[in-house]
Amino acid sequence: MRTALFAAGWLAPATLASAMPSLEGVSPALSFDKRQDTSLNVLGGKILLADVYAGIAGINQQIYQATQKPDQWKKCNPLNISVRREWATFSTSEKKNYITAVKCLSKLPPKSPKSYCPGCQNRYDDFVGTHIKQTFSIHNTGNFLAWHRWFTWAYEQTLRNECGYKGQQPYYNWPRWADDPSKSPALDGSDTSMSGNGVLGCTNQTYYGIPTNAEPKIKVPHGTGGGCVASGPFKDWPVNLGPVFTDLTCTPPNPITNFTDPNVGLGYNPRCLKRDISPWVSSQWSTDEQVVKLLNSPDIKTFWYDMQGGENAFTNNFMGVHTAGHFTIGGDPGSDFFTSPGDPWFYFHHAQIDRAWWTWQNLNPSDRTNAIYGTTFIANPSAPESKLTDSMNLGYAYPGTITVGDAMTTMGGPFCYTYI
Repeated sequence: MRTALFAAGWLAPATLASAMPSLEGVSPALSFDKRQDTSLNVLGGKILLADVYAGIAGINQQIYQATQKPDQWKKCNPLNISVRREWATFSTSEKKNYITAVKCLSKLPPKSPKSYCPGCQNRYDDFVGTHIKQTFSIHNTGNFLAWHRWFTWAYEQTLRNECGYKGQQPYYNWPRWADDPSKSPALDGSDTSMSGNGVLGCTNQTYYGIPTNAEPKIKVPHGTGGGCVASGPFKDWPVNLGPVFTDLTCTPPNPITNFTDPNVGLGYNPRCLKRDISPWVSSQWSTDEQVVKLLNSPDIKTFWYDMQGGENAFTNNFMGVHTAGHFTIGGDPGSDFFTSPGDPWFYFHHAQIDRAWWTWQNLNPSDRTNAIYGTTFIANPSAPESKLTDSMNLGYAYPGTITVGDAMTTMGGPFCYTYI
């Protein structure tokens, strides 16, 4: 049965064929035939309104690029575009290939010198180290969405270029599994998952405080986990860096804790991957209703604030999908917004963050593709306003420098991908 999730996408060939210029005599819509039949059982039995919005956004983006951005369209169009899909739609072999590539990164030597990242032990740690290094200038900032779009794409490219991965970065569709994330194919602990919950641990605390344990505006109850992940492919996953800002009180401190030290959090601190999967969080702030409300934001300021917890962050019992996604798995390093990429599930969450932004942008691409809001330093309204011309780099994780403007569309700059 073809679901409504893909119905909008399957309107694309006819719509695009009449709106877009041909490429070398071949219909530019042909690559949309990569879309698959996917049963509702595989997708958790849900048809999501947020996914209908995404289908419309996908059509809008293609038409906008074809008619308004001809130079970009020549380089990126339906004949060569990569299509990111939900993990649940991956075949068993696709899942295992992705898992193998992630593990491969943890076995390659790091590119970061010890002076830059003293605790980096492998290629995977290069990405974690970069995220820690730049945290204050990439969170609650105007480049937050653009930087993480590039960061996630660079990780995907590194899996492909250095570990032989042939596919695309999957995403975790929050509302599909909001009632019980541990039943999702991504977190069920099977050998084709990103592993499951942790064992019961960190029992000396009853809640995790947001934004801090000391001054909580929201108290996330301790769940059935909190300890080391005990199932699935990543049960022995090494966590080497951080913590810097974790709510998990049983995590050993990093050897470098002084915030005046440029290498804060980057000391070698080997430990297990911990999680405390929380349906209490996801069932409140990661639902279809919450995502649709976000997608209906009238402007980038509203979208930017609501994604991250509201204008007065975390008041009125509101967490926002970004924070909720991180605290859906919690644990260590998932609850530490500095070190959170140390859990490989991070990239599933941030691909979905990117997909939500991509959807919002392309519901009205002419007005929203380059919409930007925020300053250049975390939660600092007196810092300079972020601009499209601001440059971004990824340290030793990935080479090169791009501008914020380069990352405002998934079909421009270094990118050529879309979502279904």
